[in-house]
Amino acid sequence: MSGVRDRDRRSWLRGAPPPGWVRVLPAVLLVGVCVATLVSPGPLDIGFLLGAIPPLAVLSYGPVATAVLGASVLAVLNVPAFRLNDPGSTDVLTVGFVAALSVVVSFVRSRRDAQLVTERAVAEAAQRAVVPPLPGRVGGVRCAGLYRAAQRGTLVGGDFFDVREGPRGVRVVMGDVQGHGLSAVSTVASLLGAFREAVLDRPDPESVAARLDRRLAVDSAGVRHSELFATAVVLDFDVAARAVRIVACGQPGPVLLRDGRAVELDVPVGTPLGLGLSGASPPTGVTVPLRPGDRLFLASDGVWEARNPAGVFYPLLDRLTGFPGDLPDLVEGVWADLVHYAPALQDDVTMLVLAPEKPEPR
Repeated sequence: MSGVRDRDRRSWLRGAPPPGWVRVLPAVLLVGVCVATLVSPGPLDIGFLLGAIPPLAVLSYGPVATAVLGASVLAVLNVPAFRLNDPGSTDVLTVGFVAALSVVVSFVRSRRDAQLVTERAVAEAAQRAVVPPLPGRVGGVRCAGLYRAAQRGTLVGGDFFDVREGPRGVRVVMGDVQGHGLSAVSTVASLLGAFREAVLDRPDPESVAARLDRRLAVDSAGVRHSELFATAVVLDFDVAARAVRIVACGQPGPVLLRDGRAVELDVPVGTPLGLGLSGASPPTGVTVPLRPGDRLFLASDGVWEARNPAGVFYPLLDRLTGFPGDLPDLVEGVWADLVHYAPALQDDVTMLVLAPEKPEPR
């Protein structure tokens, strides 16, 4: 999101098209064997290499191209000038069987690849619907975010965030639902829907958090022994973006970046959402005045609780001030540093940086 490079960009082994060298390898191998036999003064027992060409073609080509390459191999084996079909060199029947089997495998692979492309397109559409791309500016707040699901091969998980402008200013939510991966997607969608409605009619961030708590309580009411809950932090910028009110529900508040320092704001952390405790102990927010140049950095547990191989937590506060540049550069720098510090990340990772500015005239 927001122009940040994707660490999980598909590689060749994850569904991306094969690299160029893989595509040209069958043809190069076929030509190389032919040239080697022609220039050699005596027979070369290298015909067995041609048997690898049809299986290699399966990696890159469809059944038609694989069949053409297989037929080319059989033709070369039977050309006397190449001297590749002498007894003891190559079994033509075996190569023919491998070529035919490769055509079948290529057909099956092509069908499965087409299905995977369709499913990935559906998953990307679902991601845009649940967590749409974050704009560079919402009202009087510039923003940049990053989201990485812990479960490999998925685009959405248990973390969520959104930035919306309403009648009372810009409101922000970042949270983490119980669990991660595909099982948490429906809960994320439900919470974001409730947040987007609350932005329009709730008077303060406390009531927005109460709306989210009620949404989770309703969703889990019909499930026996349900333990559905979520942690979240809600921010409410005033219309002039000169102050922000913060409500934390089971999750620490943001980090304030000011004058080259990173300070974790002292925000009372209330109970998580969905436990039905908001009525007995409603969340309490704090108002923080803002200065020009201030930035607020929010991170999920996947950042705060990341550990290196020695078990030491990622020192977020110490590292934050070492990434110069604009907002996208900041989240990209933290992400690259985090992956280097803790290569074996096990949790969803979400980061959001906000820079309040004077609203643009309309």
